[in-house]
Amino acid sequence: METELADLRAAVAGARYPLGAAGAEQARALRSALLNQLDDYIVPRYAQLDAPLLAVVGGSTGAGKSTLVNALVGATVTRPGALRPTTRDPVLIHHPADERWFADQRILPGLPRVQGGHGLPLDATEAAPGSALRLVAHEGVRQGLGLLDAPDVDSVVDSNRHLAAQLLAAADLWVFVTTANRYADAVPWALLRGASERDVVVAIVLDRIPWDVLEEVAYDLHQMLGKEGLANAPLFLLQEQVLDDGGQLPEGAVADLRRWLDSLTSDAASRAEVVRRTLAGATRHAAEEAYVLAAAVAAQAATRAELRHRVEAAFTGNAVAEALGDGSLLRGEVLARWQDFIGTGEFFRNLEARVGRIRDKVSAFITGRPPPEVEVQQAIGDGLHAVLVAEADAAAERAQQGLLADGAGRALLAGRSWDRATEGFSDRAATTIRDWQNFIIDLVRTEGQGKRTSARVLAFGVNGVGVVLMILAFSATGGLMGAEIAIAGGTAVLAQRLLEAIFGEDGVRRLALTAREDLLARVDRLLESEKRRFLDLLSDEGTGADELRAAADAVLRQVSAA
Repeated sequence: METELADLRAAVAGARYPLGAAGAEQARALRSALLNQLDDYIVPRYAQLDAPLLAVVGGSTGAGKSTLVNALVGATVTRPGALRPTTRDPVLIHHPADERWFADQRILPGLPRVQGGHGLPLDATEAAPGSALRLVAHEGVRQGLGLLDAPDVDSVVDSNRHLAAQLLAAADLWVFVTTANRYADAVPWALLRGASERDVVVAIVLDRIPWDVLEEVAYDLHQMLGKEGLANAPLFLLQEQVLDDGGQLPEGAVADLRRWLDSLTSDAASRAEVVRRTLAGATRHAAEEAYVLAAAVAAQAATRAELRHRVEAAFTGNAVAEALGDGSLLRGEVLARWQDFIGTGEFFRNLEARVGRIRDKVSAFITGRPPPEVEVQQAIGDGLHAVLVAEADAAAERAQQGLLADGAGRALLAGRSWDRATEGFSDRAATTIRDWQNFIIDLVRTEGQGKRTSARVLAFGVNGVGVVLMILAFSATGGLMGAEIAIAGGTAVLAQRLLEAIFGEDGVRRLALTAREDLLARVDRLLESEKRRFLDLLSDEGTGADELRAAADAVLRQVSAA
C-alpha cells in the first residue's frame, strides 16, 4: 500500500486549478484537505500500524472540551480558554512511555513539537495559536492512547477552525463534544457527516445538559445521529454541574467515557481493530475524493483548451501572409520606388524586347546615380514594418477580447491591459525585416556562384538582384485596382523576366518560394513570441485527470484486497 499511497499523494500534489472553471475553488480546498489527510494520518499510520491510538477531542465553542480532557486525565493538563474565541496551541496528552511515538513527525508533520503545557504563562501558550503541538506526558492517560485537545470547530478565527478540522482528520477516533444549546449547529454536523463517510470511530459527548430537558435533547440528538449514519456511535450525557475549586468535573462524571476509551485501548488487538476500521475508511474516502479532483482537472483542461483556441485563433492568418497573397505591399511608396528603379515607361515600350536590353538599361541606370535599389529595399522594409506592427496590435486585441469573453479568462487577465503588442516589438519587427532582406541578398550571392550566373548577377549588382527577388515575392496582383493592376502586373512580369535571365525559370520559381517561406517563418516566430505571453497564462497544467484516476484505482484495489 505504501507505493500506491505515494503515487496517489504525488498525483494529488501535482493537481493544479489555476483557472476559474466550474468547481475550481472547491477543488483547491479539497486538494489541500486531502494532502493534509494523507500526510497527517493515512501515510504515517500505514507506516506504523502499531503506534498508539490518537483520540482527538473536538467540538463547538464553549462545549467544555478542555474540561473534559482534564477530567479524563484526572489533572489539569490543558487550560480552558478564558476568552472566546479560544486561541491556543493544540495540546496532546500521552502516557510517558509513549513519548517516542508523538515526539517525532510521524503525525501532523507540519506542527513543531513543544514539550509541556500546564503551568506555562498565558502569553507562552496563547501568543501564537496553532504554531506548535504541545506534548504533555501524564500517567493519567492509559498507555497506547493519546488525547488531543483541539481548537473549536466553529471558531470565528479561520486558522483555529481549519486547524481543528485538520486535527480531526488526523485522528484514529473522535470524541466529539457539544452542548444542549449547540448540538444542532451546522458546522459540527458537517464534520460528523464527513466522519460517517470515512467510517471513523466516533463517540459523542453531550455536555452541560439541564436536567429537565435531558431526555428530550438526548432523544433528538440520537435521531439526528441515526440520519447521518452514526446511530451506533456511543452517546455520553453530562448534565450541567458545578466544577470544584480546581475547575474539575466531579469524580465519576466521565467514568463511562473513560471505560469506553479503556475498552478500545486495553490491548493491541482492540487498538488494531480501531485503526483498521478508521484507516480503511479514510483511505477509501481519500481515493474517492481523488476522483472528484480528477473531474475538476478535466474541467480545467477543457477550459484551458478553449482559451488556448481563442488565443491561437487571434494569431492565425497574419496580415503579412495576406499581403504576400494580394499584392497590397506593391502600393504606394514601394511601387513608386520600384518604378524609379526599373523605369516603368521604358518597360512598357520594350516589354517584348530582349531581356538583355532591359538588363543593360538597368545596369546603366544603376551606374549613373546612387543605387536606387536601396530606396526600394527601404520602402519594402517600411511597408512590411507597418503591416507587422499593425498585425501584432490587432492580434493582441483579438486575444484579449477572446479571453475577456470567458470568466476564467477575465480572472487571468485581471489587472492586465494586453490589447497592444509588447514593448520593444517595433524594434524586433525592424530587426526581423532587416534579417530577411540580408537573407535574400545572401541567397542571391550563394545562388549566383556559377560562372555565367555570377557574371549576370554582377552585371545587375547583388543588391539589385536581391531587390528584384523581394519584389517578385510580393508580385500577386489581387487587391489592386485600375492602373495599379497594370503597373503591378507589369512589374511582376519584369521582375520574373530579369531573374529568369539570370537563374532560369526553375531557379526563379525556387528562389521566389524560398523568399516567401523564409519571410513567413520569421514573421510566425515574431508573432509567436507575442502570443506566448497569453499562452503562458494557461501553462500551469500539472497532474492529468487520467493519472489521478489511475492512482485512486490502485489504492482502492489495495483497500479491497486487505
